[in-house]
Amino acid sequence: MRIIIATIKSWNIARAQALQKQYQGVHEIALYTEKEELTVDNVCDFNPDYILLPHWSYFIPDEITQNWECVVFHMTDLPYGRGGSPLQNLIVRGHKETKVSAIRVTATFDAGPVYMKRPLSLAGSAQEIFIRCADLIFGEMIPRLLTEKITPTPQEGEPVIFKRRKPEDSEITSDMELDTIYDYIRMLDAEGYPRAYLEFGGYRLAFEDADLAEDGQTLSARVVFQKR
Repeated sequence: MRIIIATIKSWNIARAQALQKQYQGVHEIALYTEKEELTVDNVCDFNPDYILLPHWSYFIPDEITQNWECVVFHMTDLPYGRGGSPLQNLIVRGHKETKVSAIRVTATFDAGPVYMKRPLSLAGSAQEIFIRCADLIFGEMIPRLLTEKITPTPQEGEPVIFKRRKPEDSEITSDMELDTIYDYIRMLDAEGYPRAYLEFGGYRLAFEDADLAEDGQTLSARVVFQKR
């Protein structure tokens, strides 16, 4: 089988490279990590059975999605949670667990049929959750796609749409309880994400490495002062 894995995050890139070694001589796996690589010409030359897109943030040309089987891995139990910033939207809504949905890319965003779903804990920092998700995708979900011919099934239920969050949505305010502040910090504590923050005079205080005491009365975190 020939597959393309397109991803931009370091935790996925490392696992894709390991997968290339694991399946060397069995499956041909191409890894794309730059926006400019996922072109119609490149895909046509490689002619994959699947294009797998764990954490790919760029537009995929219609000519690719209409002619090759493109699979995204979305961190919600679809059709609940279609749309942007799924991890952050789940945490601010109080979810402790979710599912990773492997779906085919269609013209309607996050509305494609489902190949499979796997449960995922939302404990810890965003970085820890993304790494846990990568372990699941590359350890269980992609190997199954490589060994079984799975026919995806339509999503069932009423869609719930998530709105992509902006950096200004993650400002810590004085009316927040400690557990909410903890969630704001941890849900953005990952590579490439703007940190939760608060404004203090001429500075923006950005937070990471949050730890909430078991009694919920004390929160510690690393803070970085940035000139506004």
